Amino acid sequence: MNLVFASNNKNKIAEIQSMLPESIKILSLEEIGCHEDIPETADTIEGNAILKADYVTQKYGYDCFADDTGLEVNALNGEPGVYSARYAGEQKNADDNMNKLLKALENEENRSAQFKTVITLNLKEKQHLFTGIAKGTITLTKTGTNGFGYDPIFQPENYSETFAQLPLETKNKIGHRGKAVQQLIDFLSTTK
Repeated sequence: MNLVFASNNKNKIAEIQSMLPESIKILSLEEIGCHEDIPETADTIEGNAILKADYVTQKYGYDCFADDTGLEVNALNGEPGVYSARYAGEQKNADDNMNKLLKALENEENRSAQFKTVITLNLKEKQHLFTGIAKGTITLTKTGTNGFGYDPIFQPENYSETFAQLPLETKNKIGHRGKAVQQLIDFLSTTK
């Protein structure tokens, strides 16, 4: 089965492809000739995942799935949330985003947060949503070189390392995207 993943983020594509059975091949937006930026104008994580999946299905005619992820920090009333990728500006720079977040939490004792991933699957003219959540805390400094985004400052519950210090296999098992993808895989394996 070929499924379009509405993303050109090579890190995300590799991460998800490594979790899928060999019978499911992911096609990137580039591979289907979609070179435009898909609008992410919803004010929720779920809304953006739906927008992206619907865009590909309606404009290109493919069954596809799309995800949107946000980091929700309790002391900041859920920010950066849906704006996680562009928290420090439209350049979507991970270091700038982390620096802004660490500054915002400078005087905060409550550093609890959660990553939330929502996957929207458009398959055979039906839509399905899968949600994965990873709870944890925001560290005081950046640690680790694996992963991407906010991984160097997010320490998942029951671990002493950040996502950026953990092996990809562990992160996939306990992480927000891994949990949502696992639900997607479980669903796809029952759908023929």
